[in-house]
Amino acid sequence: MNHWLDLARGPLFAFSLLIMLLGLVRHVVLQVHGLVTRKGPRLARAPWATIATASLSWAVPLRHMGRRTTLFTLASFSFHLGGVLIPLFLGAHIVLWEGLLGISLPSLDGRVAEVLTVLTIVFVPVVAGYRSFVRRARDISRASDFVILLLVWLPFATGFMAAHPALDPLPWTTMMLLHVLSAEALLISIPFTKLAHIVLFPFNRLSEVHWQLRPGAGEQVATALYGEEARV
Repeated sequence: MNHWLDLARGPLFAFSLLIMLLGLVRHVVLQVHGLVTRKGPRLARAPWATIATASLSWAVPLRHMGRRTTLFTLASFSFHLGGVLIPLFLGAHIVLWEGLLGISLPSLDGRVAEVLTVLTIVFVPVVAGYRSFVRRARDISRASDFVILLLVWLPFATGFMAAHPALDPLPWTTMMLLHVLSAEALLISIPFTKLAHIVLFPFNRLSEVHWQLRPGAGEQVATALYGEEARV
C-alpha cells in the first residue's frame, strides 16, 4: 500500500497538476484572444468601474442573498472558500508545492483550516440538497453538477478522516490513498467542468455578455432563477 501511496503522491500528482495547469492556460489564452481580437474595439466603451464593482460584490455575495436563498448562498460561498484555501495553504499541502514546484506559500492556522474543512464537508451536501429539492434550482441542474459536488466533497472528507485516525474506519494508508486519488481526480476535472470558473471568473466578467445587456436584465435573470426575493 505504501508503494501505491508514493506513486499517487509523486508521478500521478505531477501528471494531474500538469493536466489542470495546461487546461486552464488554454482557457485563459482563448479568453484573452477573444477579448483582444473580436471585442477589442468595444472594450474602450466598457463601464470598467461598474464591471469591477459588480465582480467584487459577487466575490462576497452577501448583498445578493434573497430570503429563500440565504442558506444556499452561505453554503456555496463557504465551500468555494474552503475549496480554494485548503488545497493551496494547508500545511501538509505546502510540502507538496515546495517539493514539486519549488514555491513556498504561507500556511493556514491549523484551527482555521479545520473549520474550513468541516464547513466544506457539511455545506457541499447542503448545496446538493438545494439543487435536488428546490424546484427553481433543480430545473437548471444537471447530473454533472452533482458529480462536481462529489468530486469536491471526497478529498475533504477523506483528508479529514486521515487527519483524525480515531474517526477513520479504514487503515491510515488506505484513507490517505483515497484522499490523494480523489484530489487528483478533482484537479484533472477542473479545466473540463464548471470548476474552471474559479480561474476564469475575471475574464468572464469582461465578456460583452456581462456589460452589453439591456438595463435591468440582471435583475430579470435573478428573478427568473431565484424568485422575487433575489436582490441584484
